[in-house]
Amino acid sequence: MRRIPILVVIAQAVLAASALAAAEAPAPVALTLADAVAIATGSTPAVQLATLRTREAQARQTQARAALLPSLSGSAFVMDRTFSYKAMGFSLGNIPGIEIPNLIGPVNQVDAHLRATQALFDAASWVRWRSAGQGVGVSRAEQTGAGEAAAQSAALAYVRVARAEALREARTADLELARQLTGLAEDQLRAGTAAKIDVTRARTQEATARGALLVAGNQLDRATIDLARTLGLDPATCFRLGDSLALSLGRAAETAAGVTSQAPAEPGAAVALALARRPDLVAERTRFDRARSEGRAIQAERLPRLDVSAEYGLSNDHWPDAERVRSATLALSMPIFDGLRREGRASEQGAVARAADVRRRDLEQQVAAEVRGALLDVSSGTEQEAVALERLRLAQDELDQARERFVNGVAGNIEIINAQSSLLRARDALIDARAATATARIALARATGVAGSVR
Repeated sequence: MRRIPILVVIAQAVLAASALAAAEAPAPVALTLADAVAIATGSTPAVQLATLRTREAQARQTQARAALLPSLSGSAFVMDRTFSYKAMGFSLGNIPGIEIPNLIGPVNQVDAHLRATQALFDAASWVRWRSAGQGVGVSRAEQTGAGEAAAQSAALAYVRVARAEALREARTADLELARQLTGLAEDQLRAGTAAKIDVTRARTQEATARGALLVAGNQLDRATIDLARTLGLDPATCFRLGDSLALSLGRAAETAAGVTSQAPAEPGAAVALALARRPDLVAERTRFDRARSEGRAIQAERLPRLDVSAEYGLSNDHWPDAERVRSATLALSMPIFDGLRREGRASEQGAVARAADVRRRDLEQQVAAEVRGALLDVSSGTEQEAVALERLRLAQDELDQARERFVNGVAGNIEIINAQSSLLRARDALIDARAATATARIALARATGVAGSVR
């Protein structure tokens, strides 16, 4: 009699702990593929770092422009100083009856000046400023490329979670089917139309299905953590996917909605779009242009430079007696010979420009190859999905016929188990085909430079 209250207390404690855990567990976050891509392109660390690098390039452009803008500076000082003849190397000798001091002073001086300078002609600085602007273009292209890479990573992580969910649903259906077949075998055994080995086989299949379901659940949890990490979210975040690869498990298995993007399906149009939009290709072209601009800036150093400066101030021995002073200067300077240093720099920059041109041409060919390869994968994935769908229907028919034969006592349940295994493989094949097609479409969007449009 004393055990009953103890069991009640334990049950209440378990229920309270479960309620507390449920209250503390965060609600699943509704997430579509488009949402995942938008989050990745806007707030992931890689995109934020690329944005900061663009700001650094803009700051360097501002620094380069400073050489072309006027500068204004001011200075002021007050001096009270004595001078020593001997310290300056003078010796006045000795004059009889006259004592010559060794120090002169103190000498007072006050001075305040305001100086303005402006470059009237400086071709090298002008070209360097334009080159710095091209550097900003490189950083912006790299920032876009970081967003494209983040979008692709997020989309692929989303597909992996969707695939894991579909596999878990398939394993759940497999377990339910295994339980039904176990019950059928036990009924047949009690009716005397089946052997005990049939029940053992059915129970073995059920245990196998339970183990596969556990594995599928673990894979889903791991894929969810990876998705949260890809999006820069807390790894404990749970998601409720708005798009999935889930399939109808009966005869009317239907094709899941595919991944879409702005990537054209026609090879020529896709390659043309990639050559115009790929951020890494845009960056490489801009690097080539910048390298040539740097070379022109070095050549422009041979040209004369013209500067104007003006200075205005006050100077005297005391501030009340300070006099207005001024100066204006027009200066022309031109380099003549610097020990061939400039020629060496120009040769080095020419090699840099040629290397950038080689990388640009190679990247153009690589982009075209990636686009055509992605189109082939999309086509292959679509065909595999159609074959897998037909395979699933045939496997379901095989299972139905094997079950009918077993119920009628025509055959043992070994045919059911074989058909069950065929159905399991067919489900996996269809899920894998859909995931492969989705992955190929994401790769095509990335290859054409429109990964941010994946939906």
